[in-house]
Formats: sequence, C-alpha cells, structure tokens
Amino acid sequence: MFKKIMLHTGILLITSMLLAGIASAHVVVYPKEATQGSYEKFTVRVPSEKDIPTTKVEVKFPIDSVAISRFEPKAGWTYEIAKDAAGKITGVTWKASGDGLASTEFGDFSMQGKVADAATQIVWKAYQTYKDGSVVEWVGADGSDKPASVTTVKTKAAAGAVTDSHGQVTAGAAATSSGAGSSSNTSLYLSIAAVVLGALSLLVSLTKKRR
Repeated sequence: MFKKIMLHTGILLITSMLLAGIASAHVVVYPKEATQGSYEKFTVRVPSEKDIPTTKVEVKFPIDSVAISRFEPKAGWTYEIAKDAAGKITGVTWKASGDGLASTEFGDFSMQGKVADAATQIVWKAYQTYKDGSVVEWVGADGSDKPASVTTVKTKAAAGAVTDSHGQVTAGAAATSSGAGSSSNTSLYLSIAAVVLGALSLLVSLTKKRR
C-alpha cells in the first residue's frame, strides 16, 4: 500500500513538473508591467519547443496601446517592419539567417517604444515558425494553451509629477524643490533668530550686572 502511494505521488510530481515546463515555454514580452506615457524597452523572449529549430518570429503591435519605433540588431537574425497606410509600425518579423533557435535554446529580441497615454494593457500577438514550416500562434486568451503575452499598464503619475520625453520629472520636481527650499530657508531664519535672541539675552544680563 505504501509503495503504491509513493508511486502515485511520484507520477503526480513528475507530471506537474512536465506541465510547469510546458507552461513556462511560452513566447513572453517583458516587462510585464509598464506605465502610461512611458518610453520602454520591450524584449520578446522566444523559447524553441520542438526538436527542430525556430527560424522566424513575428510580433504584431496593438498601435492603440503602444508605438514601437526602434529595434535592436540581433546577430544571426534580420528583421522586416510592417506598416499601415498611415506609416505607423504595426509589427515586425525576425528571420534567422542561419540555423535559428535549437530545441534547447531561446532568443531575446528587443525593441523600443512609447506606451499610449490611455493604455490599460498591451496584448502582444506572436507567431513562431519552425524549420518545417509549422507555425505556433501565441494569440489566445490568458489561461489558454497558447496565450498572447500581456503587459499590464499602470496609470501615469498625477499632474505635478509628470515626466518629459527624456524621463525627467518636470513640474513635480520643481514643486518638491521649491518646498524643500522653503523649508530650508525657514530653518535658517529660525536659527538666525535664535542667535539674535541669545545675544540680546546676554547683553541684558551683562547690563544688569554692571548696575
């Protein structure tokens, strides 16, 4: 009886480990969290799940949520940009110029862009092509077998703490600096007043002793 329990436990453990390995092998875009209006470097992480290499990776951008503008070169790969009629970048396709990603490998493909001011999430639809021509579409809902990667978008900082195009704090920093300066000046004035009062007290004391 004990041996049977141990056997079943072992099978369940191995099964859960295998399922966890499969679940973690999805195409994922990092970071998983961003802020409205921010400029981000997004990285598409692509694991190869089959015994044959991954030779092409396509990612489509929801242009109402993010505006991708630049791509980081990757050795052994070329890329092609897709645009709409208005000239906005709607997607990118990376193609292996060599063997691609083997079954024990993964690849990181990086790009840069701006998160939309009103975005609440960015849904990245990815298409992974293998050497035999088979395509895995990572476009499903969360919890599905082949989910699309999702970046959650936080509400941007309140007015008075807005950052400029270089990520520098503007009005908020000025307000903070002004407040800090005011506080510092108040402390200085109080110190001077204390010194003056101390000097006056000393003079009064000396004057009384002379009398």
